[in-house]
Amino acid sequence: MRYSRRAFQAALLSCAALAALAVWPTSSARAETYPAKPIRIVVPFAPGGTTDILARAVGAELSKLPGWNVLIDNRPGAGGNIGAEAVAKSAPDGYTLLMGTVGTHGINQALYSQNGGKLPYDPFKDFAPVTLVAAVPNVLVLNPAFAEKHQIRTVKDLIAYARANPGKINMASSGNGTSIHLAGELFKSQTRTFMVHLPYRGSGPALADLMGGTTDLMFDNLPSSMAQIKAGRLKALAVTSAKPSAALPGVPTIAQAADLPTYEASSWFGLLAPANTPAEIVHRLQQEVAKALSSPAVKERLQAQGAEPVGNTPEQFAAYIRSEHIKWAKVVKASGAKVD
Repeated sequence: MRYSRRAFQAALLSCAALAALAVWPTSSARAETYPAKPIRIVVPFAPGGTTDILARAVGAELSKLPGWNVLIDNRPGAGGNIGAEAVAKSAPDGYTLLMGTVGTHGINQALYSQNGGKLPYDPFKDFAPVTLVAAVPNVLVLNPAFAEKHQIRTVKDLIAYARANPGKINMASSGNGTSIHLAGELFKSQTRTFMVHLPYRGSGPALADLMGGTTDLMFDNLPSSMAQIKAGRLKALAVTSAKPSAALPGVPTIAQAADLPTYEASSWFGLLAPANTPAEIVHRLQQEVAKALSSPAVKERLQAQGAEPVGNTPEQFAAYIRSEHIKWAKVVKASGAKVD
């Protein structure tokens, strides 16, 4: 029997396809065998800040699962851009994840483009959202000695001092483009004050200098400042959220304390994988992280620090990132924020 050349080529292609199916596991099989090696969560800031705190809380809980081993990899710098770029360029296999923030995925694109720059990654095209981990208010904290020296007991006291002493207040942040930075820039814009911005490579080193007196104030994420506020090493004047935080009873919002009804600048943190990570692996990750966040121990721990656990679906998180990008682009433009 004779075969035409076309029929022979078709037979070869059919055999190749069958061979590929034999060696490449189905989507359900990939999900069942995942993870087969340690998972790395990249934190794009230095240890000690809220991004790091949340990543370690989630990682520790996931590591309790049989066969799961989650490692934390701190890669600080450029307002989170260095760590985000590293994950964007990683293999899309579910073993390298990013603890992204409102800075890396809601602020930085607008901030850097406004200042003539460009991000080394696309916050939408280069990532597969997994889940929103937590929403967090920021808190305006002062070095207690600075506050006492200048008799700053309220937000209105701070505004009065800043207006009378332009450029004499040093405002620390966890880096350019972070919500900590933008919360301060929005405050400066709405109160018509000028404070010198000092960007750090994360909340940890910024808080160390704030408590040491090198800097004067900071609009920090609440979880990373909570212990220092309770210990009296930082003075909390107000939170940046639309509503007061149950974790800081008696502390007003900036909107209330300064008669700034439109002021609101909260933060969020979420897990993202590189784009093209298999959907079944993204789904498996979301399910396990959501379970971790709903465990009584983790939930109580995060809420005590002022963070509200979420754990929503990848689709919901993707839509949220889009809406946050639109919101913060307006804030960047209105505040006139600069990349220092």
